[in-house]
Amino acid sequence: MLPLSLLNAAQNKPMLVELKNGETFNGHLVNCDNFMNITLREVYQTNADGDRFWKLKECYIRGSTIKYLRVPDTLLDTVKDEQARARESGRGGRGGHAGGPRGRGLPQRGRGGMRGPPRGRGGRGRGA
Repeated sequence: MLPLSLLNAAQNKPMLVELKNGETFNGHLVNCDNFMNITLREVYQTNADGDRFWKLKECYIRGSTIKYLRVPDTLLDTVKDEQARARESGRGGRGGHAGGPRGRGLPQRGRGGMRGPPRGRGGRGRGA
């Protein structure tokens, strides 16, 4: 399961976010992007020591500062089931393989270029 697909499914659901500095945010996910930057609404922020609290209407959290996210367990089960159904429906009518340009005479990514030992200056090989 990809983290971003889980976050997209978690929109409007409650979640807990802990930052690398120890602060925590409890709120409902509004939005997330490909960098895992998230926006929460109806947020309760707690400092790293756990002795001070703030209530925020909305907050934006940069993805690089996040230590971990906690979402409801029921959401995990729902996303797993949806992905399994999508895989099953994808296999039914396609046939063949789901590969790229193989078999069409095009080079595979990462496989092109010259093979063999690298050539040194003067073309004499190693150690000369």
